[in-house]
Amino acid sequence: MIYADYNGSAPICKDVKEYLIKRLNEGPFANPNAIHHLGSKVLMAMENSRMVCAKALGASFKQVIFNSGATEGLSTAFHSVMTETSKKKIIISGIEHSATINTAKYYADEHGCEVCVIKTTPAGIIDLEDLKSQINEDTAVVSIMAANNETGVIQPYLEISKLCNEKDVPFICDTTQFIGKTLFNFKTCGADYAVMSGHKMGAMTGTGILLAKEPSKVKPIIIGGGQEGGKRGGTQHYLGYETLAVALNYFEKNLDNIETLNNKRLDFEKKLKERFSNIVIIGEDSPRLASTTYVAYPGIHGQAVQIELESKEIFVTTSSACSDNEPVTSKVLKAMGVSDDVGRGVVRISIGLCSDPSMYDTILEALTATYEKLAKIKSY
Repeated sequence: MIYADYNGSAPICKDVKEYLIKRLNEGPFANPNAIHHLGSKVLMAMENSRMVCAKALGASFKQVIFNSGATEGLSTAFHSVMTETSKKKIIISGIEHSATINTAKYYADEHGCEVCVIKTTPAGIIDLEDLKSQINEDTAVVSIMAANNETGVIQPYLEISKLCNEKDVPFICDTTQFIGKTLFNFKTCGADYAVMSGHKMGAMTGTGILLAKEPSKVKPIIIGGGQEGGKRGGTQHYLGYETLAVALNYFEKNLDNIETLNNKRLDFEKKLKERFSNIVIIGEDSPRLASTTYVAYPGIHGQAVQIELESKEIFVTTSSACSDNEPVTSKVLKAMGVSDDVGRGVVRISIGLCSDPSMYDTILEALTATYEKLAKIKSY
């Protein structure tokens, strides 16, 4: 079996699996906020994990706020900004994850805010000039991702951050697909907030981090008993947070895999194009994550390709997990101006740093056979 949907959710990585087995066998288990000895030991392990995560992400200890994942992080970041301003303009891009789009829509529907969607180029990169022209005195926040979950295209988040800092506009950066796939430094990136999910990088599902430049400005959406320095109530998922540290440590130890994976992916794409001159690699000429290929054979439905590959025990997806059930061109591709004959045919192949790069060879042969078969009976 080959699992190639890491952008949807990554399997628990080898180091995390080994850590969990040992941790579950040896303990301890307790409420980290309890004042007895076992509670103190659990708290110490969790806070040590926070230090590891902070170091790996280029943040300070207090800037790391543990939570359930990026969706919660985005909601908290928006809430923190919007409750402290009278400004009404929210700027996002057309390629954002639905977690960002729907949060912005909430403030439009419930609080009368204006949501401005900046343009995206056909290359899959947000239009910086359009962003510059849209920021004005009524701009409350800019929320744009660092790397797209469908295309893998890396956005100019450093330039966006610089622009927002110059204009004194808060910048929320969705780094869900970025962290764990390439190097990231919160301090030098300049964003006010960044978010991540553990399950995208081999840690446990239901874990994540909100990075806050100024933690004192974070307004909790879960009140609870004052955990996470009063920034996120509820008993901490300490085992999960420990796996965040293990997964980030694994990433740091295996940085060389990024270049190896990138070279193998590029070779895979080159061979695929040599075999099928009409296929389209979305975002091909843009900077992309080393682990993501978004490919379409015009006229062949992506879901047909997905089903055929699954019959060969190869698991890919057609877009993001949030839109996979809709047999239409995704909102991301529409924002890029991709035509329906291409957009309906996409499949996303995404793997991780712990993947064996040789799986691309197997995927190449399986995808070749699939395209040859389905080309005889084009889906649309």
